Amino acid sequence: MPANARFGMSSISVCRALNRGCEPVQPNMQSKPDRVAIDGPSASGKSTVGRMLAHRWCYRFLDTGLMYRCVTHFALKRRVNLSNVKELGDLASSLDFRLLRSATSASELMVSGRPAGRDLYSDAVTASVSAVSAIAEVRTALVAKQRQIGAEGDIVMAGRDIGTVVMPDAPLKVYLDASATARAGRRCSELQGKGETVSYEEILASIAQRDGYDSSREYSPLIRAGDATLIETDALSAEQVVDRIIETCSARSPSGATRT
Repeated sequence: MPANARFGMSSISVCRALNRGCEPVQPNMQSKPDRVAIDGPSASGKSTVGRMLAHRWCYRFLDTGLMYRCVTHFALKRRVNLSNVKELGDLASSLDFRLLRSATSASELMVSGRPAGRDLYSDAVTASVSAVSAIAEVRTALVAKQRQIGAEGDIVMAGRDIGTVVMPDAPLKVYLDASATARAGRRCSELQGKGETVSYEEILASIAQRDGYDSSREYSPLIRAGDATLIETDALSAEQVVDRIIETCSARSPSGATRT
């Protein structure tokens, strides 16, 4: 596994950052954007960075990937045929998603009155979520719900189509990227930190497969919004990425995208 695993993906590093509490607006920032869209490929650090930024600004945070995992989880639990696009779309429409502020994190996703649980990361859900998330009926239903949540403002939202589809008018859009090898190294470190035995080669192959799947799907493919700031995270820690986003926000001109 590559030695380059600088990006802070461990729960310990995230907890340390979150324990700082909310921070005031930086003096050189006239105002914070009320909505922040963070996109990027698998294991690029969207959730880690998004959660840390939201906590620093006292915003809510939504990892939209959890919503697709919820649909997949309930579909498997209710024995829905994963090739039945209408039934999957109806299921996605029927789920009630709410984003509540939590005493221990920036926010907590509630699904039909219950917190989104650890079972969303089961092997069965992980194996099927890519196929489910590519279904237009599912994405249409969930995008509508994501837009409702985003319209309330003071939110950082992470996913693969936030800046292009869900919140195309977000005042601040960020696209996080890193090499496949760096992302595979992070994922390995993350899973090993949970006590799991993993194969770097298998994870690297899985990431390459997911990249191809996400960028080539017909509906809502993974692409960088034209006005999104691109941040290459290979050699950066999560905290450094958050700092870059804040710096970008401070220096951002109305003319459009920047690259850091």
